[in-house]
Order: sequence, then C-alpha cells, then structure tokens
Amino acid sequence: MAIELIVLDVDGCLTDGRIIYSAEGDELKAFDVKDGLAIASWIRLGKRAAIITGRRSAIVERRAGELGIAHLYQGVREKGARLNRLMVELGLQKHQVAAIGDDLNDYPMLKEVGRSYAPADAVPRIRETVDCTLTARGGRGAVREMIEDLIRIEGLREKFLALWSVV
Repeated sequence: MAIELIVLDVDGCLTDGRIIYSAEGDELKAFDVKDGLAIASWIRLGKRAAIITGRRSAIVERRAGELGIAHLYQGVREKGARLNRLMVELGLQKHQVAAIGDDLNDYPMLKEVGRSYAPADAVPRIRETVDCTLTARGGRGAVREMIEDLIRIEGLREKFLALWSVV
C-alpha cells in the first residue's frame, strides 16, 4: 500500500536546526523553498502532510499554513504517541506513513512509520536507525529529497512533474 502521510520534524529537518533571536527577542527560522514546493506538490497529489515538533513557534504555524499542511502539532514531548493518535484519527496504518527526523527526540516517531528518513547531518544514532539517510542536510533540501524518493518508489514521477507542466 502507498505512503499517504508524511510527518515532518522542524528544527534540523525543515530548518538547519539553528535558532536565531533578534535583539528584540524575535525568533527567526529559514526554510528551503525547494522543500516547500515538494511538500505543496505532495499535497496536490492527494497525499497528506503533518508537522510534529517539540518546540512552539508562530513562524512554523505560518509556514504550515502557506504550504497547506493540515496537521500541525507543536510543543510535543511524546512524538511517537502523537503520531499514533494521528494515524488512528486518519485511519492509516504504519506502512502508509513516512517520517523524517534528526535527533533523539524523533526516535519514537521514526520507529512508528513504514519508511523513515534522516537528513545527512542527523545525529549518528538516528542515521543508524532509519531506512534512508539522505544526502541533503536539514534545512537544505532534505525534505525535498525525501519526497522525491517517495515519488520514485511509488511511480508518481510523471504526475509530480505534470503538476508544474514539466512533462
């Protein structure tokens, strides 16, 4: 059965993991537009996307909204448990879900999915555990690479390219 849901960690996956504060105390994050286009394309293919992150940030809420990510969970301490509840809510089985994570707090989530990914700069224990360690670093196209791998595996390349009139 096909992957229907991708689950994304933020810091270290959608971003490079750095947290930058302005002199006024505002938090800044940088997101890769290539990741964003791939996520939006995944959703346009009729698939689902979720963010499960340990931190809370208005910036993440804004980015999720821009990309059409319907399932956003911030401030999550037990990522595996939150993912399991989401799978029940959506009626999905483990083999229908893929996830990306980069650090030890992502491990419980990564072990609950059918296909797991880590950016190239993930901590060693996570790289050793996942199904696929990507060549891209977090915040530098890792999520794009993950989605392109899923599209390849599922034979969706032509549909993906057709979204942008590239075929």
